[in-house]
Amino acid sequence: MNKKITIAGLGWLGKAFASSLINLGYTVKGSVTDASKSQELSGSGITAHPVVLTEGGVTGEVGTFLSDTDVLAIMIPPGLRRNTGANYALKMAHFLHEIENASIKKVILVSSTSVYDDDQGHVTEKDIPKPQSNAAKQLYDVEQIFFNTPAFETTIVRFGGLFGGNRNPVRFLAGRTGLSNGDAPVNMIHREDCIGILLSIIQKNAFGYIFNGVSPQHPTKRFYYTEQAKQLDLTPPEYDEEEEVVFKKVDSISVTDVLGYEFKIAL
Repeated sequence: MNKKITIAGLGWLGKAFASSLINLGYTVKGSVTDASKSQELSGSGITAHPVVLTEGGVTGEVGTFLSDTDVLAIMIPPGLRRNTGANYALKMAHFLHEIENASIKKVILVSSTSVYDDDQGHVTEKDIPKPQSNAAKQLYDVEQIFFNTPAFETTIVRFGGLFGGNRNPVRFLAGRTGLSNGDAPVNMIHREDCIGILLSIIQKNAFGYIFNGVSPQHPTKRFYYTEQAKQLDLTPPEYDEEEEVVFKKVDSISVTDVLGYEFKIAL
């Protein structure tokens, strides 16, 4: 029974996942980059350790953090969208070494559907990603080094666009004009379903798999974001009319076939 869960990255998803685990009777600890957050989280029943990944190595309470763990769930934001030149793959290679030293046997690596290129069309877990951007290539490289290490079993979860709580991507698009690919499908997933999939992996001991975590509904960007903007009383974004649509539509075979998971939140 996998009852001791360690979460690397107690952010928007990690903290909610930790709370769900605790409610189900799991023992949970996690990592934060700011030591001042440790005390704040302890009141929620989560033991938090300051751990920081850098290109030079891993600092903080990494030994204590990784000790006595049945499953390690890694959900550390790569920070690649800000174009800082960060070497996420190098940081994660250092972390991989620490995990190997800790003799952890089961790992869930949270990745992203951005490993599939925007023009790959309809893809499932059976399709090999063809990343083109530096950020996507780094994500895919990290997936590969974790999935192929013989030291432990890794399951990779590629989540689509995340929403839930007060997080909604339309807030960044509201009022914008001249947007492209309005007829391309969205690839989204609610936080509740993210947590449901992660829990299913642990409960079914489903390690050594790759899962696409994406809602099975794929409305167009034009329709979806217009409706979301109306619900939030925001100015809908405007998309240009285009004859040719470049798109990727990400679906999952394994979430259903392996986990038997049914999505709770429809788009």
